[in-house]
Amino acid sequence: MTRAFLLTSTLLGLSACATTPEILPFEIQRVPAAVETAPMVGVGDRADDPAIWVSDSADQPSLILGTNKDEGLHVYALSGEELQFLDVGAVNNVDIRGRYAVASNDEVGALSWFVISRNVSEPVLHIGDTPVQSVEPYGVCLGQDEAGLVAAITYKDGLVEFWRADQSKDADIRASLENTVQLESQLEGCVFDETQDLIFIGEEAFGIWSYAYREADAEPQIVDSIAASNGLVADVEGVSIYYAPDGGYIVASAQEADRFVVYDRLPPHAPRGIFTITENADGSIDAVSHTDGLDVVSSPLPGYPQGLLVVQDDGNPDSGVDQNFKLVDWALIKNALNLE
Repeated sequence: MTRAFLLTSTLLGLSACATTPEILPFEIQRVPAAVETAPMVGVGDRADDPAIWVSDSADQPSLILGTNKDEGLHVYALSGEELQFLDVGAVNNVDIRGRYAVASNDEVGALSWFVISRNVSEPVLHIGDTPVQSVEPYGVCLGQDEAGLVAAITYKDGLVEFWRADQSKDADIRASLENTVQLESQLEGCVFDETQDLIFIGEEAFGIWSYAYREADAEPQIVDSIAASNGLVADVEGVSIYYAPDGGYIVASAQEADRFVVYDRLPPHAPRGIFTITENADGSIDAVSHTDGLDVVSSPLPGYPQGLLVVQDDGNPDSGVDQNFKLVDWALIKNALNLE
């Protein structure tokens, strides 16, 4: 079924005078990066979106998957070392649930599916592609509810498609279009919150929406807007969730301001703080700029007992040169923003 919403209020306040000094509800905090991945050597906008896989076995290390929107999918260790490259084409966003991963693949116009294997030397396997019905699949996120895996694809025209996967065979995964929703302008980042039957979606020129994707008559709800001046600016890019016993947080990238905004995961999604990612103490890892995709987990990992944030970095250190991903200890973000 299809639900279309012409959200004419999307441009609320966006015509405010550009010379007006920015007034924010929080002081912007500075948090250093801990580790960086091996660079995607070359010039151009290549790195885009990471996804963290938390190992379920002491015999297998956790991984970071990172898209290269010119070539394919990179796989990294938590040390930043590149372990594997999958030449699957121009994948833009990637997300993980359990041992499954999915990427939006513009080169073949499809959802590209992967599984995390037990083979340490080849940990990620490409298991198939699901052709999609719209042009240029852009952002993607993956959820897992009692009905199984569901992937959401976002598009530059504001469309979101929900594809329900058939997991009967790992080697031949299939998916079918289940639902769509129409927002007003270009989208990219999204994340499922299955505990609330919600998806959070970033509309680049407007802000963040929540949508009850399992309700036939649901309407998107505003989480935050650029016009509200809580720290978001265009482009609103990566969106992810840090789960915690008391609710946890939504983390979003405000790309043009080189910063990140944190919100309560639970309604009313109050903003909790703003931070930037700086170079480390000895200057061996540069600061983060112009972040596109990001991912965060609250699971304890080696070196990150309170969780890990991974973000794309536009420049290493120069914009559009040797792009890579930066790893940040969540404990530092928690302390800087005085989060519970």
